[in-house]
Amino acid sequence: MKASILNRKLHRWGAILAALPVLIVVCTGILLQLKKEWEWIQPGTVAGEGTELELSFDRILAICATAKEAGIESWAQVDRLDVRPGKGMVKVRGKNRWEIQVDLQTGTVLQVAYRRSDLIEEIHDGSFFHDVVKLWVFLPSAVVLFGLWVTGVYLWFLPHLARRKRREKRHAPV
Repeated sequence: MKASILNRKLHRWGAILAALPVLIVVCTGILLQLKKEWEWIQPGTVAGEGTELELSFDRILAICATAKEAGIESWAQVDRLDVRPGKGMVKVRGKNRWEIQVDLQTGTVLQVAYRRSDLIEEIHDGSFFHDVVKLWVFLPSAVVLFGLWVTGVYLWFLPHLARRKRREKRHAPV
């Protein structure tokens, strides 16, 4: 079988096999590119008053418990703390994807919002579905996508190389 025919077949079947995972990666990638521009995806950071941490962790948790919509009442419900001394605030992210931003100096709740960017990232890398899907569907799709790129570049160059060969043949000394 000629290399160009094999390349076309590999390119066609690779595109079919990788289509859905690649579509998911592309769509979620677009959303992630916009996460700082669109607060629906990721809440904007609200600056606090000071730059020194004057609150204890227990006080931060007590402040978070006052934001009822977030539903954070114990450390077991907290996924992570993101301390931003330069902005004078701490982001408390719940395992339920709610985020509470607290002023480091005054303890004021600056913002309570639902954070979708982490969910979108999990969908983007396939871990939302399952680790098996991440490693056995999304990773092979990425490898196939790389193969599509290689075969696509080859298929794009093929006519150019053929034209060049014909030109060289016509202008070759007799």
